[in-house]
Amino acid sequence: MTTPNRRFPALMIQSAALSAVMTLALLLSWAALPTRAGAEAKPGDIITRHNAEKVKGMVAEGVYWAVLNGMELEIVPYKHIPLPSAYEAATEKYSGQTSIGDHGELVNWVAGRPFPDVDPNDPTAPNKIMYNFHRTHYFSDDINLHLVDADTGSLYIDSKGRRHYNVERHFVVEYIRLMRFDGRLHHEPTPAYSPQDNPDKAFQKAGLYPLIEPFDLKGVGGITVRYQDLIHHDDTWLYIPSLRRVRRMSTAQRSDALFGQDIDVDSHGGYAGQIPWFKWKLLGEKPMYASLHGVRLPPKPCKDDGGMTFCENWELRPNVYVIEGIPMDPSYAYSKRVIFVDKETYFIAYSDLYDQGGELWKVVIQSIRTSKRPNPMVDYEYDEPRMFIYAFSVIDMQMMHATRAAIPGMAFPEEPGWYIDIGSDHEHSPSENWFTIPGLISAGR
Repeated sequence: MTTPNRRFPALMIQSAALSAVMTLALLLSWAALPTRAGAEAKPGDIITRHNAEKVKGMVAEGVYWAVLNGMELEIVPYKHIPLPSAYEAATEKYSGQTSIGDHGELVNWVAGRPFPDVDPNDPTAPNKIMYNFHRTHYFSDDINLHLVDADTGSLYIDSKGRRHYNVERHFVVEYIRLMRFDGRLHHEPTPAYSPQDNPDKAFQKAGLYPLIEPFDLKGVGGITVRYQDLIHHDDTWLYIPSLRRVRRMSTAQRSDALFGQDIDVDSHGGYAGQIPWFKWKLLGEKPMYASLHGVRLPPKPCKDDGGMTFCENWELRPNVYVIEGIPMDPSYAYSKRVIFVDKETYFIAYSDLYDQGGELWKVVIQSIRTSKRPNPMVDYEYDEPRMFIYAFSVIDMQMMHATRAAIPGMAFPEEPGWYIDIGSDHEHSPSENWFTIPGLISAGR
């Protein structure tokens, strides 16, 4: 009995010392983050390359590069974004039982936001923030994106300094879909499928297919299964009709851009990879500008960069987490991701991607809309406001190349585009075999 009594004060001292070191490290990392510029942007300002210093340090490095090359930010006042009622109720009911496991995995999560309160001094804080993003509130059962289009091309600067975006290829995808087997709130079964009805032990299944354009890639597509065991690697398959074969993609290949465009599978939505397979670090938290209340559909390509990015409303979000993720797979294309997560919504506003030499390589910039209507020109709306990533740009700053995408596509102004939590009996619901290899092949023929 005497040994534990002697060790107890020592353990407390060690714990206090560790906490102090962690707090100091966090404060130092925050101090190292870029701070606000002297002349801060105000609502009503239009930020261009000529006054970009007003947002320097308050957007990602990649976003600042885009502004210097012609993207414009229209500064508007901040607006609060409430949680959907069902998601908020699930958060209150289940969040108290959720934790982070020894390998960075999520434990005992049922539905809703896993961690409504995150202590920045907690060593698992960055994992908790990433899981709050991954267990998003903008859908819980399913999401079906219809008629997505994208352009990919190069950025050219002429002798007079004018930017030109030369489109090389145009893509149209019939559907991007995702179905969840856990955390469901709107359609039976809730909150999860039974083991009998989920023999694959999947957490979610997703697919992007078929490509309608370009002609030489018509029918191409892919599907992914993410498992309830989050340490288990995703299974991802790519079907290429011209080769008449299905190719299985490794975890590292999910970071490769395919077919001449600039986005990789893991960059969709800001980050679509597996959380336990990265080492996460919370670099800090501060006010930053983001586009969460976009008003233009179809999105408006920016004139001064030749249309490489989209010009929209940007607002000063009071608290944005800056998270660094380093992949554990040495074959992964990026040495790290720096991800910017809005604390109120846990949406990723943008992310910087770095090459193996530690140099800034790409940026993912998302244009987000918060409304009951995904497309204001179409009479299709939800009972509560939802968040829609209606456009994004991925810029390869080293190659001066970029891909821009719109949801719904700019050629489909009368399409709602977003069908969220619609269940299995909606006209845009997938068939039973849609998330299977036979379904993928059949649609590509």
